[in-house]
Parts: sequence; C-alpha cells; structure tokens
Amino acid sequence: MSITRDEDVLGGEPRIDGTRIGVRHVAARVIDSGQSPALVADQLDIPLTDVYESLSYYYAHIDEMRELERENESAFERVRESSLKPKEPVQ
Repeated sequence: MSITRDEDVLGGEPRIDGTRIGVRHVAARVIDSGQSPALVADQLDIPLTDVYESLSYYYAHIDEMRELERENESAFERVRESSLKPKEPVQ
C-alpha cells in the first residue's frame, strides 16, 4: 500500500508514500470538490492508483479521518480567533 504515516511529515496524518500529499487532501478534492480521480491525479502529478488508494484508506478509516478533520478545524478556529483579536492599547 502506498499510504504511510510519519510524525515528521504532515503531523503524522496518513499520506501517499514519498509525497506530502495527505489522504484528506485527496479526499477533499474528490469528495468535497467533485473533481474526478483522474483530474486529481493529473493535477497532483501522482498515479491514478494513488488517488484510489487514498480514497480507499479514507473510507476504511472514516472515523479517524473525521476526527482529524474536526481537530484541524478546531486548530484553525483557535488560530483565527487569536489572530483577529485587537491588540491591547498602549497606555
């Protein structure tokens, strides 16, 4: 299987071996954006089989993928909220 994990790459999220392309990234393009697997493979310059393996992994580990998505959204929201707060006025 071409799906791997490494804590030093993408924070340990599942990805296509030899790349920094995450399973969630591929799934988002196909599932959420409605792009065809062939188009995603072409755009990311990866074999079509890697797209299908990513999708297979995504669905085989759907609970884990959804938890990673929730964690990512929470982290993004925390950063967004902290970066949008006005600075304390200087006295």
